[in-house]
Amino acid sequence: MPASPAPDLTLYYPFEEKQFADHCFLCGTPTTPAQAVLVFDEWLLQRYQLAGQRIQLLDQSVQEYQNLRVPCCPGCRTRYVQPLEATVAAATAAGPAGLRALDEKTLFLWLGKMFYGILVLELLNELNPLIKPQYPLSENGQMLRRLQAFFQTFQALRVPIVFEDFVPASIFLLETDPGQDPISFEYDDDLTTMTFSIKLNGMIIIACFIDNGLLRQAMRRVYQDAQRPLHPVQLAEFKARVYYGAHLLNVIPDYYPRPIQPHDDHIIYDTLIDDITREIFNPWENSGYGQSLQEMWKRWQIPYTEIMRDPARPLSYLYDAQGTPRTLESFPVASKAGEPSDQ
Repeated sequence: MPASPAPDLTLYYPFEEKQFADHCFLCGTPTTPAQAVLVFDEWLLQRYQLAGQRIQLLDQSVQEYQNLRVPCCPGCRTRYVQPLEATVAAATAAGPAGLRALDEKTLFLWLGKMFYGILVLELLNELNPLIKPQYPLSENGQMLRRLQAFFQTFQALRVPIVFEDFVPASIFLLETDPGQDPISFEYDDDLTTMTFSIKLNGMIIIACFIDNGLLRQAMRRVYQDAQRPLHPVQLAEFKARVYYGAHLLNVIPDYYPRPIQPHDDHIIYDTLIDDITREIFNPWENSGYGQSLQEMWKRWQIPYTEIMRDPARPLSYLYDAQGTPRTLESFPVASKAGEPSDQ
């Protein structure tokens, strides 16, 4: 029986040469325009009827989900991308239990594939001299540092990489009350803080990349309290906490691959966070958090003045006045903000 070929442990960095166009997004192999993979895979397009639905990018252009593609060589598509998508498709078809059964690394890589795909499209758009985005990613030094750090860990999709005693991201899995939330699919992100949210029927996945799990650790009590079917307005509040917390994150981890030894079949990553000269999180300010809440609550038209009626305690639908987790039966359209119908 022939021996299995040795795994390719060569790491790839596309940033120095800005190899985002006509090069495989995973390994850098030159590609043709026909060699590309969907950012949102075919099973997502079919299961959630996304064909024809559109998403707005940073340059204000509007693209259909089915047209969002990134360059990918046939080898990476066959060996890495397709098996990953097949694994997640099968897990999500099994409902919340199937999604929760996925190991965290698989979930991280699947979310990362979509997130990085969007980022690549944004960077390619910036190379177009006719497009002038309002907030160019290539001119944001901290954003580029975050992106490079993320790509170091995202290479685990192609290269066998073991994360030694850390998880690269904070990933939150939440359930929504299906009787109160008819939306089957929803996607949003904040590229500058590397946060991401995707809704698949009754399950919502929220991720903060490149924080080594620090945000989930800081939010462990709120996350535990949210392990129940949530009303959409409560889910939006949880997202506001994650997105604002990611905005406060003040460090970018460094990742160090250990030297490869003869006959190694994987790479081990160590990580270091500079928490000596700076605070991990900037101070929490209710006024800033209130703005995050207002953004997430646009659907319910809750004004900032109502959110910050008590500046020391912004409006909450997750907790009551005593700090007890609240069960929200419906959103009180006709009643005063801050006085929900609950049990």
